Amino acid sequence: MPPGSQGREGPERGSGCSVFPLLNPLRLPTLPHVPEEGPEAQQQLARALEARDGSAFLKSAESVHYADLAAAYEDLASDEERAFFVQTLGPEDFSDVLPELPERLVEGALAFLKPSQLREVLEELSDDDRVDVLQDLDEVKRQELIGLLDYKEEELTRTLLKYDEDTAGGRMTTQIGRVSTEMTVKEALEHLRPALEDTESLTRIFVLDEKERLVGKLRLRDLTFNSWQTPLRDIMKPVEQTVLATTDQEEAAVTALRYDMVVLPVVDEAGRLLGVITSDDAMEILSEESTEDIEKGAGLTGHQSEESYLNTRVFTHFRRRFLWLFVLALLAIASGYVMLRFEHVLDTVFLLALFLPMVIAAGGNTGGQASTMVIRAMALNELAPADTLRVAWKELRLGVLLGLILSVCIGLVAVFVMPAFRPEMPAGITYPAFGLAVAAALGVQVAASTLIGALLPLGASSIKLDPAVIAAPAVTTVVDVTGMVIYFTIARALLGL
Repeated sequence: MPPGSQGREGPERGSGCSVFPLLNPLRLPTLPHVPEEGPEAQQQLARALEARDGSAFLKSAESVHYADLAAAYEDLASDEERAFFVQTLGPEDFSDVLPELPERLVEGALAFLKPSQLREVLEELSDDDRVDVLQDLDEVKRQELIGLLDYKEEELTRTLLKYDEDTAGGRMTTQIGRVSTEMTVKEALEHLRPALEDTESLTRIFVLDEKERLVGKLRLRDLTFNSWQTPLRDIMKPVEQTVLATTDQEEAAVTALRYDMVVLPVVDEAGRLLGVITSDDAMEILSEESTEDIEKGAGLTGHQSEESYLNTRVFTHFRRRFLWLFVLALLAIASGYVMLRFEHVLDTVFLLALFLPMVIAAGGNTGGQASTMVIRAMALNELAPADTLRVAWKELRLGVLLGLILSVCIGLVAVFVMPAFRPEMPAGITYPAFGLAVAAALGVQVAASTLIGALLPLGASSIKLDPAVIAAPAVTTVVDVTGMVIYFTIARALLGL
């Protein structure tokens, strides 16, 4: 279905607990009491692991969230401890922990289980989590595990694995409520009931036509509070937003966030419903993408580590940091070359060296601000490479305005404040002329740097590079070089050097 832009899916109302159990034909199970977790429970878990006390470990694990159990597993130092953890916890409970483990630890954790236990773990996983886990394994191990599944689950898993892991299809879940336009409310409830335990979300129930194309959606309360003979086509609502399975995961997550969607339908080119991106998946995707952009903006290369900072090996940190540092160091040599070319300008008016760092820093700061704003707008799908000219015009005007104000302020400092320190000034060069040269260079540097900082992300995007790659480090290095050329060129021209 073509996406629309109207409507926002807010929180559901009218399903208070005082009446819902009386009107619930699906007989939804009541939620069990979940013990409060805290540092004490985690400390008890650590002591049980250290003592290899299975009963104490299981008792403590009941009070610890599976994400914290995964963190505890990551902190273990030996294979012996990890084997005890996995084998004592058991396949059913370990299936909750497994998707939370860093990629590097997944295959090793599975090695502690027997084939029958591996089958149970895989069957307990939701289809999207199962695919995520399998994508972390090498091809041989992946095929071995897929072969443990029953025919239906194997076919579904192989289908999902065809999609790249960074696409909507690679992150979607297929465990959703589906009904037909030809059904009544009663027929829909009877259709949904057998799959209740396996359905990940009934927050939205999707209505399909005879060709499996998505034509509408329902809320569970629509089925609960309407008479059993009501046709679904009379109460279903249109689906405002869908994404193709090949859509980038970040674009899909941003779409779900923008339109306040609890679940975002994923369809194929024919409009057939394949699955959904749930709200928790969208949050996880945005967290991953945000971390990736922050790391790239800091000049970190390679695949981002899923392990905590302290558990990431030193060599991994080294490998991710060295390349950018080396490249930027080579680029910085250009700054030294510029100074060599303009050595006579500095020798003649050495006072120019006092203002050089300020001019360079102003360019780096304004260029960094511009690149940050543009990258943010691109991440929110507010900009595309086609908007380059509009962005250039907007940032050029902003850069000129910023440069004008800054140049006037610094020019006044050079003309009226500097004489008080009695610096040595060559014959024939006055403080007003010197101040004009510094002010003009600063103004041009700020305007140029703002334009460069805004255009570099768009340029990177147009050639299929991640805009975050050219963020702070790259922008700073580029405007450092251009700033020195601007500064010395303008100073030489206006001071007659």
